Amino acid sequence: QVQLVESGGGLVQAGGSLRLFCAASGSIFSINAMGWYRQAPGKQRELVAAVTSGGRRNYVDSVKGRFAISRDNAKNTVYLQMNSLKPEDTAVYYCNADISTGGTYYKDYWGKGTLDTVSS
Repeated sequence: QVQLVESGGGLVQAGGSLRLFCAASGSIFSINAMGWYRQAPGKQRELVAAVTSGGRRNYVDSVKGRFAISRDNAKNTVYLQMNSLKPEDTAVYYCNADISTGGTYYKDYWGKGTLDTVSS
């Protein structure tokens, strides 16, 4: 059984910062990409940022220069530092990881989500 548990969300004023944290636990053999998605009310879930096991990062255009993703491979954790937050960043943020519990088969796992609200 694999679990992803997020923490660090909350309420912040526009221009402020939040740091999200996600830890993967359970019968983990290997983790490929880890990332953060978000879903705002009435909108589709979108990829915010992702990082490969080798450290290659990509971001959605709307957060470039403001958000930074990082991971600790030894601890199976991924972080999202969010700066200069805007009201349009308000969403439920989900941690995602591509995990193998053995062999070469990888499966997508999701956290339950953490609500981040940015007030104007």
